[in-house]
Amino acid sequence: MHSEACNALRKQGYQFFNDRSSAAVKPCMWNKRALKGGDMCYKHQFYGIDSHRCVQMTPTLRCNQRCLFCWRSFEHEPLAEEECQPREIVDGVRGLQKKALSGYKVSKYVSRERFEEALDPRLVAISLSGEPTCYSMLPELVDLFNGEGYTTFLVSNGTRPRVLEKCRPFQMYVSLDAPDRETYLRLCRPEADYWDEIHESLSLLGRRRSAVRITLVQGVNDFSPQAYAAALQDSGATFVEVKGYMYLGYSRKRLNRDNMPDHRHVRAFAEEIARHCDYRIRDESPISRVVCMERGDFEV
Repeated sequence: MHSEACNALRKQGYQFFNDRSSAAVKPCMWNKRALKGGDMCYKHQFYGIDSHRCVQMTPTLRCNQRCLFCWRSFEHEPLAEEECQPREIVDGVRGLQKKALSGYKVSKYVSRERFEEALDPRLVAISLSGEPTCYSMLPELVDLFNGEGYTTFLVSNGTRPRVLEKCRPFQMYVSLDAPDRETYLRLCRPEADYWDEIHESLSLLGRRRSAVRITLVQGVNDFSPQAYAAALQDSGATFVEVKGYMYLGYSRKRLNRDNMPDHRHVRAFAEEIARHCDYRIRDESPISRVVCMERGDFEV
């Protein structure tokens, strides 16, 4: 892996499995907040996931898109790498999580019980950065995590449906970040036109526990709710998350603060989507600016 990129990411808290690959672990803000007895992320509210027992990781930092709303630095993507073997990742994930959280052991805000729970993670979220399907052994990695008793969440941009079809995570996420091809190409800036592949990936979701994630960027992709609704209806996904873009990280070099919708706007857009399909609002987290939808007649 390119050393300059590696060093920059280490300063940001990335823990790498070895010096040759970009496979990495990095605890998120909610993991650390929950560790100190604070609030958990919306995945706890929506799906019962304990944030302090969740590992956020990726088998590769490579990605085939350059989304304007992405918080990561494209400059820090590896130029070349030797892929980390799935067994090395599964065997090393607890050690890297422990290393990343070691400073919290002596914190007066962290109970001994909560810290010990954090060192025994139960969920692996393959969602840190990069696109997981760019890793050639992703199905094997997911199977190994499942075999070790982890609950697996896999988050993908949906550009490689043939890979996703082979993966069996507990819950699969696929992003739908535009109502039409033109907006997709302008917002996500893919290496190639993957619009049809994304819809093929969406078509796989009705066969498993799954979620579609819509990142709403105000003034860019927050229109044509009926087009989003049609894609969701065809997908058959278990859940839909409509989440507001957050003005964070390197995305601030590409977008403006005005592109970050408040929760009322996110909720209103989700309601408009619901008018055109069978999905209804199930729950919401205003602090994270996210609405969870599910097929049914209920609404909060």
